[in-house]
Amino acid sequence: MLDELIADAEMRMKKSLANLQNELSKLRTGRASTALLDHIRVDYYGTATPLNQVSTITASDARTISITPWEKSMIPVIEKAIIESDLGLNPMSASEIIRVPIPTLTEERRLEISKVARAEGESFKVAIRNIRRNCNSDLKEWQKLKEITEDEERSGQDRIQKLTDRYIEDISAIVKEKETEIMTV
Repeated sequence: MLDELIADAEMRMKKSLANLQNELSKLRTGRASTALLDHIRVDYYGTATPLNQVSTITASDARTISITPWEKSMIPVIEKAIIESDLGLNPMSASEIIRVPIPTLTEERRLEISKVARAEGESFKVAIRNIRRNCNSDLKEWQKLKEITEDEERSGQDRIQKLTDRYIEDISAIVKEKETEIMTV
């Protein structure tokens, strides 16, 4: 029973960590990354479809993303979706390929993006602590119902705390790595 609770908590914490990495991958760093366009959806025959399902997206060099739509008629639709996104990018089409140059970031913009990364990290730390709180309340409830002993409750809380500390450290490391990536030119 206790092991299942710990395993469930760890699985939820791992998912939070994966979600954080996914969120941070969307932040612009000044380098071309196909993950930058992951959240963009285009109108494909009346359906909002992810960009990567109507085209091939590659980072052709450190400052350029190339998009090759599977249908030539999608070029203006894709360009419009990129322009309307909150990324501040200006796509340029050349026959059947759309090139998206990634402008270099100003120092001020880098600081803003770093702040966003830190805030994202803090919100995920709160999520991890909420998982800990839920597990601890389950342990208290089980102890109250005499399903586990006080020692088992204390032991379970210690294990949950160690797990929480490890994931909080992991989040801090991921955010620090992202900040370094953002701040390097």
